[in-house]
Amino acid sequence: MSTLTDPPKPAFRLSQLIYDTRYRSITIQLVALVLMVLGIGWLVNNTVQNLAALGKDFNFGFLDNPAGYDINQKLIDYDSQMSHGRAALVGILNTLLVAILGCVTATVIGVIAGVLRLSKNWVVSRLMAVYVEGFRNVPLLLWIILIFSIMSESMPQPRDFRGDEPAASMILSDSVAVTNRGIWIPRLGFTNSLSGNEAVASVEGVPAVASGGADWALIGVTLLISIVAIGFVRSRSTRIQEATGVRPTTWYLQLGILVIPFAIVGLFLGMTVVTPFLKGFNFTEGTHLRNSLIALWLALSLYTGSFIAEIVRAGILAVSKGQSEAAFALGMRPNRTMNLVILPQAMRVIVPPLISQYLNLTKNSSLAIAVGYMDVRATLGGITINQTGRELEGMLLLGGFYLVLSLLISSVMNYFNNRTQLRER
Repeated sequence: MSTLTDPPKPAFRLSQLIYDTRYRSITIQLVALVLMVLGIGWLVNNTVQNLAALGKDFNFGFLDNPAGYDINQKLIDYDSQMSHGRAALVGILNTLLVAILGCVTATVIGVIAGVLRLSKNWVVSRLMAVYVEGFRNVPLLLWIILIFSIMSESMPQPRDFRGDEPAASMILSDSVAVTNRGIWIPRLGFTNSLSGNEAVASVEGVPAVASGGADWALIGVTLLISIVAIGFVRSRSTRIQEATGVRPTTWYLQLGILVIPFAIVGLFLGMTVVTPFLKGFNFTEGTHLRNSLIALWLALSLYTGSFIAEIVRAGILAVSKGQSEAAFALGMRPNRTMNLVILPQAMRVIVPPLISQYLNLTKNSSLAIAVGYMDVRATLGGITINQTGRELEGMLLLGGFYLVLSLLISSVMNYFNNRTQLRER
């Protein structure tokens, strides 16, 4: 009787790391890792040696030194005696401001233009085609400078608003002034400000009201709580619809959740609207939107909106025509078909490239330096570096900020994209 035994396993050989497919991928990854570590080590060592040769060290202590320069557009208190860190924070907030405004406006413009490009009205579709091709094929920097020039050269001067028969007048019930120095719009003030009103003086008999950070923080927390509550209401409506097939009417409840807490906080703080008025050679009070901000905002919105329009058009065309025909067969009107049937399905195609456009808009905001808008590129990446001589530290901080901001935008949009994907049952 014979017995079968397994043949002996061959011994491991070093040549298997290259020729054996079971180990080759691991070998390549290890070699790539070692080379990358050696490269990073060489760069760090070279940088340290070069800094030592120049008599420099590597630290971020310069952020505590007085900045010594002014910033024309700011969302928080700042003066030239504050630190470079404070100046960098002001620049970061300015960048976030134009990025948020640009993304929202570009999305609205892009969606409208993308839908209208598919209109059966020849004139409307051709006009949208001219807009898309015109803005997509001209560099963004030229649009920024063009809009800035139009605002600075074509708008009336503040002195034109003075006199019995002024050459220019305010608009929207004398609440908005459009001048060659920018646009003045009303602002919210608080007569019962948490920051106190004793430091706010009246101007020409008009009582000035405070608008402190604590007031806006309270309003922001209130709105955030309201948005979360609205999310719970919408989730509950979705669960009821999935269980019964009928979605309950909750718009009045959502409106109440959003408006009532905001109204209560407004009454508590004594919220009021402060309109701008002419004093001396310029307007005062209200909120001043400088030409640099307006030019950057409009140019980024119109330029990016032209790309979003094409993304929206492609997403709509990707939806089967039978979906529209089925909706029309059920008696749905074209506008409701677009809002309830076509666009929700097209979002699965629209969102991924839309993320790239948001990232491009955010990074393109660094062109603000061309028109003097003081964003983080102009403060931390410009004046601060020139004054302190800390090029490496400043550029690392600037690159880190754009990296974190881009990753944050990508994470939020990817989360939204996952929520809009079809769920297989």
